[in-house]
Amino acid sequence: MIGLPAGTRIWLVAGQTDMRKGFQGLAGQVVSALREDPLSGHVFVFRGKRGNLIKVLWSTDDGLCLLAKRLERGRFVWPQAREGKVFLTQAQLSMLLEGINWKQPERTSFNLAIL
Repeated sequence: MIGLPAGTRIWLVAGQTDMRKGFQGLAGQVVSALREDPLSGHVFVFRGKRGNLIKVLWSTDDGLCLLAKRLERGRFVWPQAREGKVFLTQAQLSMLLEGINWKQPERTSFNLAIL
């Protein structure tokens, strides 16, 4: 996982995105659909129609990063909303990138015996 600076917000862009879009197209979608600044330092995550590919747009001090991840099996868990954005924590982003259901992760419970 990439270490994000404190205060960085992570946004899932609801709905489906044309995965042929690159830097300019995704940055344009951030401006037009979300009314956000793609150079704000926040992270914007997009998912394609089939659900097995995501792209992450992130601005740093010295440039714009575009990361992509494709799952060989399964799909990325995505909100049902068709438009807008959903806020994620860094932990949820880590789960999303690993293909884990970030909406309802199961916590294992255990008891520690103190001797």
